[in-house]
Amino acid sequence: MIKKVFYISLLVVLISCNFGREKAVNKNEFNTKLSGSVFGTSYSIIYSAEVNYQRQIDSLFKVINESMSTYIWDSDISRLNRNKTVEIDDHFITVFEASKDIYSETKGVFDPTIGAVVNAWDFGPEGKIANIDSLKIDSLMLGVGFDKVKRINNNIVKPAVTFIDFNAIAKGYGVDVIANFIKGKGVSNYLVEIGGEINASGINTEKQKPWKVGVESPHFDGTQSIFKAISLKNEAMATSGTYRKFKTDENGNRYSHIIDTKTGFPSKTNLLSISVIADNCMTADAYATAFKAMGVNGVQEFLKAHPELKAFLIFENHEGEFETLSLNGFPED
Repeated sequence: MIKKVFYISLLVVLISCNFGREKAVNKNEFNTKLSGSVFGTSYSIIYSAEVNYQRQIDSLFKVINESMSTYIWDSDISRLNRNKTVEIDDHFITVFEASKDIYSETKGVFDPTIGAVVNAWDFGPEGKIANIDSLKIDSLMLGVGFDKVKRINNNIVKPAVTFIDFNAIAKGYGVDVIANFIKGKGVSNYLVEIGGEINASGINTEKQKPWKVGVESPHFDGTQSIFKAISLKNEAMATSGTYRKFKTDENGNRYSHIIDTKTGFPSKTNLLSISVIADNCMTADAYATAFKAMGVNGVQEFLKAHPELKAFLIFENHEGEFETLSLNGFPED
């Protein structure tokens, strides 16, 4: 469903098999470990129980895909985008309403209807800014604006030209769905990760220590290394970056795959990586995406009114050097 490159490396979720069970420091405790592929990426799940919930988790993944995957021809969202009449499910409603709220809070910076324009720009690693047909962009922009989309009970009403894509929020929602399922089984210690988006509760019982996760250093050459490690407990974290997908113009200016939702054209940014901690991963995922388009100053101003969100920014200064900024108490280790 979600084919977004991720920018977090987990320091504790190193899984080499589909199902495993290991004794913890306390011999009466076990960690169950599950891993696999979903939403166009990989997932890792660790929880302190001996029961294998793989079958139920696979079923949940299937339901979410059938609701919101733009890569599945007959999913609810794909049929909606072809202007078919669809009765949406509770998963779709939850993501839709959260998207409406974040669209409003960010004054349209977060917009699930911009996806068709992003695709039209055909962003890839180190691509070049081409003379894209502005008429095509203007045409696509006619359908942009999440305020044009309405929900009436279990039905969606939208302009025929509007394309809805929950790519920037649904993966985080999927993390929460699995986390809530595990919690509903009476398990209080777990870590759920899908494509770098994380929801953590309690501790790692195998180690009897808090869950440790790592924020990756931005590298334009595709190499990977850990920038910093932090502890995460009863919170969710999502990270979004601009350093793997960008284009350059004839003057060497680098433009990320961040499209201005007002103009339909790429925005220049010095932000390289944004990690957001929130109560749930759906919210963290959406804001990590939105903050890419706000810039450092915009994020700082926004977070003054949103103390419930914590953020860690990695950006380039005027000398091309990396700088970092921790906001609203983002953990240092």
